[in-house]
Amino acid sequence: MLNPFDRFLTFLDTIPDPRRAEGKRYEQSYVLLFSILAIATGANSYRGIHTFIKVHRNRFNQAFRLNWKRPPAHTSIRSIINGLNSRMVERAFRKHATGLNVVRSSTGTARVLAFDGKTLKGSFDALSDHKARQLLSAFATDTVLVLAHIEIDEKSNEIPAAQKLLEELDVADHIVTCDAMHCQKKPSKLRRQRMPILSFSSRITS
Repeated sequence: MLNPFDRFLTFLDTIPDPRRAEGKRYEQSYVLLFSILAIATGANSYRGIHTFIKVHRNRFNQAFRLNWKRPPAHTSIRSIINGLNSRMVERAFRKHATGLNVVRSSTGTARVLAFDGKTLKGSFDALSDHKARQLLSAFATDTVLVLAHIEIDEKSNEIPAAQKLLEELDVADHIVTCDAMHCQKKPSKLRRQRMPILSFSSRITS
């Protein structure tokens, strides 16, 4: 029987494993999948992920035909996640999101992507004097999916991040909405044939 996570696991398998070749007791793709499930259900620490896997270990063994006698230690989970290549992780998630984003609008209208920047909760680090990180996300309004995101440079703003995201995504024949700050006189460096229809919005604050 086909497991509904099989396709997602193939994308997770494309992420390079930071561990040495010997002594890999737990497959990285399953550690990542179970970590994602743990976070989605409220886990906010490596110990929380460990506890989640421990509680559901028997179910995971049965569903994924594993033979885990115990969950990976929280230090092992931390080592795997901290050692990941962030660009490869983003690439895997983009491929997964693209596969999910196949539902076409029943009205036959043009598809809309909303670009919006957000501050990543909990990313401020006072001890290391690091500002909170900001991300620019591409949200497909018809399928309610985040197709991609890109980190905004601390010394910059959304504008160059949006230009880069437009280059990396297939936005042909899409309507892309973004904040009014992107209304710049300087022409875009994007190739004309790849340019989407852009719509700008302004925010009214009291």
